[in-house]
Amino acid sequence: MKIGLKAGERLFINGAVIRAERKTSIELLNDAVFLLEAHVLQPEDATTPLKQLYFILQTMIIDPAATNAARDMFCVVLDSVKSAFSNQEILDRLDDVSDLVKNERLFEAMKIVRALYPIEARLMAADIRERQEVNRARAQADRFPANSSYEFHAAANAV
Repeated sequence: MKIGLKAGERLFINGAVIRAERKTSIELLNDAVFLLEAHVLQPEDATTPLKQLYFILQTMIIDPAATNAARDMFCVVLDSVKSAFSNQEILDRLDDVSDLVKNERLFEAMKIVRALYPIEARLMAADIRERQEVNRARAQADRFPANSSYEFHAAANAV
């Protein structure tokens, strides 16, 4: 497999970090677990359930010494993420992710999680809109409480 790197770009291979001094290409002649810098999620960007899951998977690739602890955390977070979603496509794909992790196919698991980001974003946006509508309705109801003198005066004036 041939990998092209830009000047200054990093590549993570089996826990080692390689930085290209100038534009170059590297050919991997055997199987290796690697991540391009563009696929690495920074801790502060792991702001959604799926991104947190992705971050844990990435940690298992980047830091092989932490794999056992990260795998335990993955199981806990996976269960939590599954309980946070009712979307069947996400749930089915998370089952696939779990199977891939059990078979040590971490990069493929990461690709599936990353592909679910748009669905998660749509669901979160819909949830935010729904909460905003509920809050607007509550604010409207608070402005005109059910037993307010406004209703009493309005009813009395109508008679």
